[in-house]
Amino acid sequence: MSPMPVLRPLILGSTSPYRAALLERLSIPFTARSPSVEETELAGESPRARATRLADAKADAIARLVPEAVVIGGDQVAACGDMILHKPGDAPRCRGQLRLLSGAIAVFHTAVTVRCIASGLNLSHVDTTTIHFRALDDAEIGRYVERERPYDCAGGFKAESLGVALFERMESQDPTAIVGLPLIWLSGALRAAGYSAP
Repeated sequence: MSPMPVLRPLILGSTSPYRAALLERLSIPFTARSPSVEETELAGESPRARATRLADAKADAIARLVPEAVVIGGDQVAACGDMILHKPGDAPRCRGQLRLLSGAIAVFHTAVTVRCIASGLNLSHVDTTTIHFRALDDAEIGRYVERERPYDCAGGFKAESLGVALFERMESQDPTAIVGLPLIWLSGALRAAGYSAP
């Protein structure tokens, strides 16, 4: 009987608790490290291109430090029309973002890169999620923000919990992408890297 292959360490290049919770679903042991990547917006850069660039940069930053590891870098950029939706940080900005989104469409580009320098692995993917918001009045917005306090979420809502009540519909190939990591694609990428998922 041939010995089981020794799997490379798996590192999530992110300190996001949302991404960590998603990756835990795959039951593959991993550690999380901050990639310390500058996230300045570049003039003329599309939201999709920005998400891709930052996911690549985060994976690369950790992979250079631990070249024998398989590193996951991820980033998400959301936009409503030409406006980038940042994390609101507090209740007034959160309410303002949700007023902007009332009756509007938001597009979330969730990029992920899986990289291992030692093995030459370099896989990338972008999942696009489109959310159609229903018309929201100030009372609904106020109640939602008070109950959920989604200050650390781009757009000012959490799709994985009460935020779905704000939607008319959501279009996506992967329901986990909106939370921060497209697990359908990622599980395939990790299988290609030798991990078992499931």
